[in-house]
Amino acid sequence: MVLLILNKEQRGYITPDEFNKIGTQVQLEIFENYFEDLNQQLRVPENDTEYANRVKNVDEKIDIFKTTGNGTYNDPYFYLPSDLHRLGTVIYKEKEVQRTQRNELLLITRSPLTTPTTQDPVYVLEDKHIIGTLLHDRVYVYPTSIIADISASYVKKPISPRWGYSVGALGQYVYDNTAYDSTSGSLVVFPAGLTSSITTNTVNGIDTTYSGAAFNTNAVTTSGSGINGQISVTVSGNVVTDVTVTTAGSGYAVGDTITISDSAPPNGIGGTTPVVITLIADDLYSTSTYGSNNFELHPSEQIDIILNILMYSGVVIRDPQIVQNAAQMVQQEEMNAKS
Repeated sequence: MVLLILNKEQRGYITPDEFNKIGTQVQLEIFENYFEDLNQQLRVPENDTEYANRVKNVDEKIDIFKTTGNGTYNDPYFYLPSDLHRLGTVIYKEKEVQRTQRNELLLITRSPLTTPTTQDPVYVLEDKHIIGTLLHDRVYVYPTSIIADISASYVKKPISPRWGYSVGALGQYVYDNTAYDSTSGSLVVFPAGLTSSITTNTVNGIDTTYSGAAFNTNAVTTSGSGINGQISVTVSGNVVTDVTVTTAGSGYAVGDTITISDSAPPNGIGGTTPVVITLIADDLYSTSTYGSNNFELHPSEQIDIILNILMYSGVVIRDPQIVQNAAQMVQQEEMNAKS
């Protein structure tokens, strides 16, 4: 729809990379407004209609992102899931853990009557914990004898929208609708495959197609720390002509080699030499343009998403008119919704 409007008005175009960045920004802006809208609607008289209850409607949009997750103990704190955006309730064995501040903790621990117990625990939320490249919120739970069974209800951060693509023979962008795997080091399932990354092919292989399920750990090995990946291999003319990823796996990195054994089937593809595949950037989701994610917002937000992307697109193509028009429409929609 964004491309249709831009083309119709002859306003230029945006590339997939620009769309992804703008889409992420627009989604976060709309998402953050949910909490302000809910706060505002709670201050006005509530109606009891089935479909026009504004508090209910805003909360329904937030419901998409409500979830729970377990805390992981890392002495002396627990770290919470990395997708946490707004923390709700910390729970210990089906009991709510009360939140407190560090200065309040000093006061309540002075008296045996108020000091935290396993029946009435408290927690302090402070700082972040880094695991790899992901940030996790830290919670310090008291009494410190609690080292397990901590969970939390929270609102998760929406996944960034992603318009995945490959570049066609004429330099055009070809949409890739396969689901983007955000797992670190996941192999691209489709459409690229690993055929172009073969650095050593086999000789005298046995012509047939071998599915990923036919390989065991002795048949397909990797030089890196990648695990759980599966491939389908086609041998034609006694050489490998196609390698397709059927399961993305995780932990793979550029430069890793995947070796397919020259053992007789089903423990290999036959031939006189193993096949060696050396991974390049296009073979991994995290370093390629493949794979797509839809917006995670409520379907009713489609109009606002389009208008806001058009507003930012006006900046990209340096045309103030479309920016002003889109901004006025968005502002009018917000005023109507809140009045």
